[in-house]
Amino acid sequence: MLKYVIKRIVLALITAFIILSITFILVKSLGIADTTFGAKENVKHAFYLKQLNLGYVVVFDHEVDGYGKLLAQFHIEGVDEYFYARPILEQYFAWLKNIFTAWDWGESTSIELRSQATDIIASRLPTSMYINIVSVVVSVPLGIGLGILAGLKKNTWVDHLISTLVMIFISIPSFVVISFLMYFLCYKNQLLPSMWPNPSDTIGNKILAYFIPVMSLSFGSICGYTRFVRAELCEVMSSEYLLLARTKGLTKNQAITRHALKNAFVPILPSILAEFIGIFGGSMILEKLYGIPGIGDLYIRSINEKDYNVLMVDMAIFTTVGLLAGIVLDLSYGFIDPRIRMGEKK
Repeated sequence: MLKYVIKRIVLALITAFIILSITFILVKSLGIADTTFGAKENVKHAFYLKQLNLGYVVVFDHEVDGYGKLLAQFHIEGVDEYFYARPILEQYFAWLKNIFTAWDWGESTSIELRSQATDIIASRLPTSMYINIVSVVVSVPLGIGLGILAGLKKNTWVDHLISTLVMIFISIPSFVVISFLMYFLCYKNQLLPSMWPNPSDTIGNKILAYFIPVMSLSFGSICGYTRFVRAELCEVMSSEYLLLARTKGLTKNQAITRHALKNAFVPILPSILAEFIGIFGGSMILEKLYGIPGIGDLYIRSINEKDYNVLMVDMAIFTTVGLLAGIVLDLSYGFIDPRIRMGEKK
């Protein structure tokens, strides 16, 4: 197991490195925007000097034809300075050097000019985490409970009703759900806040603001859990070992609680991690529509405004969480079911 874990971690690090490297080259190929537009002259000059030290730009005392795009020009104390963007590969190696030697992912170029990209992500990450954690806490018991109820009441009106509702709600995209909830609960009836509250708002408004995001993210998860749990429970209920347990004298309830549910939950519990990652990624659109200052909204803003440094840190968060969750997901099977051993040779 130890060798398997080490191998998976090393492969995850290599995968993350490849993903982030490809992402860096691709986003840099999109072009360079005038990200300091509107800033004061001294602020712009200080920003480009920092970019020069990081190795992302080069400065000349005259215009150079054919080198690359001219980012900015200054005339300070009688000296002309022309800042040009370095070639993408040179920026890539400078980016790697800064990360591995100083853990410097760069500064924001537009969202919060001259602020460290890691600090911007760190300030917004808790909001996204809280919403997604609450959504998982709400969706897991409801989804599992409905799935158990549908499985135990198989082919009854209860099962048909739950299955029909699940098929309806699982077919509706999350952005449609949140749009409907915002229209019906916020704009039409004014029962809930129509957007994410400010830090100065009352505690009551902050609590109410969680209802729309949590409900929007939970609908799809509840439906997914319900279908999965019902399918696993129905398969276990029709197995031979459960029939053997009944013939040995166990009542139906005893057979269900001691054997059926226990074995059905072997593939269900690890799926909670995968579901969390699904919600984590799906909250990007939700945060944008509801005005939530999380890393999902920040991801979209960084693409639109070509704030590459913030985008790369945000991408690193999503990539790392996804890869680590995959490792934990695989290992959890072995902890839940002792018969499963990862990386063991026959």
